[in-house]
Formats: sequence, C-alpha cells, structure tokens
Amino acid sequence: MSEKQLKFVFKITVIGDSAVGKTSLIKQYTQNSFEDDYISTIGAQFSIYNEDIDGDKCNLFFWDIAGEKEFKFLRSQFYMESKAVILVYSLEENNQGIESLKHLNDWHEDIKKYCGEIPVIIFANKVDLIDEDNLDDSEIQKFVNKNNFIGVYRTSAKTGKGVTDAFQKIIRVLYNHYKSLI
Repeated sequence: MSEKQLKFVFKITVIGDSAVGKTSLIKQYTQNSFEDDYISTIGAQFSIYNEDIDGDKCNLFFWDIAGEKEFKFLRSQFYMESKAVILVYSLEENNQGIESLKHLNDWHEDIKKYCGEIPVIIFANKVDLIDEDNLDDSEIQKFVNKNNFIGVYRTSAKTGKGVTDAFQKIIRVLYNHYKSLI
C-alpha cells in the first residue's frame, strides 16, 4: 500500500454538559446543517466522517456522549480507544452556560481516568448568543494553559462560525502526530 493510500482512523470523543450543542456541532461540521429543535442524546451516538488530509484518507468517528448525569455509568465504555477529546461548554450568559463552564474540569478528569493524557481542545459554543466584544476569556484561557490543551475555539453550531477551524485543528493535531509515527 502506498503512503497516499494510508488510512488513518481517529475516534474523537465529544463531551460536555447536556444542551451545550455537542450534537449540533458535529452535524454542522459533517453535514453543514443545523436543527433548531433540541433532542437529547441518549447514552451516546457516533457519526462517521471521511476526510482527505494531504492526500491521506482519514476516517473520523465522532462519539457524542450524553451530558446527563444518569448516563455517567456508561461513559467509561464510550471513552475507550479515544484518540482525542473535544470539551464543549456554552457561552450563554445564564445558569446553563455558567454551570457548563464550571463542569469542564470534571469532564476532563473523567476522560483522563479512562484514556490517560490524550489531546484535548475546547469549543466555547453558542457564540452567536452573546456579545463577543465583551467576552472575558481569561478564566478559560488559564484552564487551557494549566492543562496544556490544544486551545479554545469560539464556535456557533447554528451559524457555523469557527466550527470548521476548530474541528480542523484537532484533526490536524491527530493527523500530524500519527503521520510522524510512520
């Protein structure tokens, strides 16, 4: 098999509190679509997406893990074999947004427990619902730096803002890492 035909397979787990937009972000990236109606994920669901990077075929499996506490007992099984994690929180200026930011550390500890140290990126979602000019990123930036994460990206699953760049960043990190091992 020539190098151009190599196939990379990456399982990327997408986690965060319920209703922060995990499923919508995946749909925006893989299908370029958005649904206004909220439908809670039960347990987990996965999306398969194929992408060519520098002539190499990459198979991406996005595992969308339910954020509700009643599904916590299932998470360890869904985390297995993850190559990277997308942590999602909501930028909404309400209780849900505040709580989803506070819970990022819990989600990170959970994934570390089952997957060890794997690449992590944060999507600060629902940027379309806030005034970006008045957004203070200092708290999230400290968290990113403290944990040596890839970075934080402001996204909107609804408008598509930042979504492609954010997904491309984590995919490129994985691709470059595994490509270097060949």
